[in-house]
Amino acid sequence: MSIINSEVKPFKATAFHAGKFIEVSDADLRGKWSVVFFYPADFTFVCPTELGDLADLYADFKKIGVEIYSVSTDTHFTHKAWHDTSDTIKNIEYPMVGDPTGTITRNFGVMIEEAGLADRGTFVIDPQGKIQIVEINAGGVGRDAQELLRKIKAAQYVASHPGEVCPAKWKEGDATLAPSLDLVGKI
Repeated sequence: MSIINSEVKPFKATAFHAGKFIEVSDADLRGKWSVVFFYPADFTFVCPTELGDLADLYADFKKIGVEIYSVSTDTHFTHKAWHDTSDTIKNIEYPMVGDPTGTITRNFGVMIEEAGLADRGTFVIDPQGKIQIVEINAGGVGRDAQELLRKIKAAQYVASHPGEVCPAKWKEGDATLAPSLDLVGKI
């Protein structure tokens, strides 16, 4: 069953953010575009490259009204320890959500039950709290923040321009399509 256009299930968790522990819930995902970015574990190998890539482009995400929430099944205390000891992770300005019970990870369907860890899952949520983009990668395959930014810009464009769609490789400013009977078989 597809989770596209489904509402984010309720959750509450503690995150490490801006030097403090804060509470985060599904309500925080409403009213703006959000990315919930699951990764297997702190103090690992591919994960810091992905989180660092997001940190490098965080200002670009914020410019288009997007908040990022990284989530692993580690605790918020572990997130703080990693933030305090890793040169890559200390550049993170977005909330790092702890999910030691696995509730959020299971809500999004990315729990690896036998390991108690999350798959590499990326979920883009619109301001109404509905999932618009899903990407799940194998553990050894890192994601690309620039491509994620491109996809979000396309989703935002489509959301604000009813009747238009963005073709493959669409970038901001490129032509879009208006699906109609006249286009069938001509693309």
